[in-house]
Amino acid sequence: MEQSNRTKDAQKITLIGVSVDFLLAIFKVIAGVIGNSGALIADGIHSFSDLISDGIVLYAIKHSQDEADEAHPYGHQKFETVATLGLAMILAMIGLGIIIDSFDRLNNPVTPTHINLLLGVAGISIFSKEMLYWYTLKVAKTHNSDMMKANAWHHRSDALSSVVVFTGILGASIGYIYLDAIAAIVVGLMILYIAWELGARATKELVDTSIDAEEITKIRYKLGQISGVNSVNSLRTRKSGHTISADVHVQVDPFLSVSEGHIISVSVERVAKECLAELTDVTVHIDPEDDETVAPYENLPERAEALGILTKALYSNQCDGEINRIQLHYLAGKIHVDFFLPLSCLVNDKSHEEILTKLNQTTKELPSFGHIRVYFGKD
Repeated sequence: MEQSNRTKDAQKITLIGVSVDFLLAIFKVIAGVIGNSGALIADGIHSFSDLISDGIVLYAIKHSQDEADEAHPYGHQKFETVATLGLAMILAMIGLGIIIDSFDRLNNPVTPTHINLLLGVAGISIFSKEMLYWYTLKVAKTHNSDMMKANAWHHRSDALSSVVVFTGILGASIGYIYLDAIAAIVVGLMILYIAWELGARATKELVDTSIDAEEITKIRYKLGQISGVNSVNSLRTRKSGHTISADVHVQVDPFLSVSEGHIISVSVERVAKECLAELTDVTVHIDPEDDETVAPYENLPERAEALGILTKALYSNQCDGEINRIQLHYLAGKIHVDFFLPLSCLVNDKSHEEILTKLNQTTKELPSFGHIRVYFGKD
């Protein structure tokens, strides 16, 4: 439901922006031609270019909410990040364009006519684009969307651009014909700064930059408080659009059952999501030891091969007693073994110590194996 509202709100404000940009573009070009204002004509062309960015946003809104598929198993959230980067590039080109055009106007100043018409259209543009900025920013903050924030700043850049035009027309009407170009250069630099901020943030997401260190520390602490978690060996995070993904390695007692280890992993995922509202995907690795400092499986035979080696050795040493089950533990570079035998093995002429000694001697001769434990139970 929340995701559906997010998409609807984003589409609504973007479609409103498309309508406003289209009308403003027409009014600015017509008024600029009538009033001989190159600045207003350029601003009208600027508004037409906004339609392209609005189209990018609509495309990203539609596709970033698509479910994961075979081609995109982690979802489509990064469509939003790519769109943010695209908007940043558009803002950068707009800023450069304003600066270049402003230097040209410094060298070739033009006195406009129909001042009231020009000021009226520029004023309408300032008001409407500023309202769009605040409305879009509200939606962006409500749904934590960097793409919508980028589009909001795009609206703000348009409003600033129209402020430049308004100031230039007003200055030209009272004799300060160079004021327009000087103010435009300042605004162009501001737009370039905004483009840099948005582009840098989007690029960090695309290269899987981690979230803030303070949040990482908070999550590590909370996970370390979970019963059964001995330590948090590794915690990696990355942003994907408006969501966050994480994978974490937690060390537990190496002799826990698989089912208990699974329950601990469920608790780890739950607590991690409680720490970060935007965290939607958590991969939990249960480690019997710190795999950042040791390599428990290096050069060791896997289960099928290890059981074959053990069975052959047990047969060769004529170990007495029927072994019901063998459990392997890959720890500290060795394979430690638990033997499960029936109680019937403990007849009068045999003792637990005798069976343990014989099994221990058998496994001790095998280079890949370490300690053993023997358990007796009902058949």
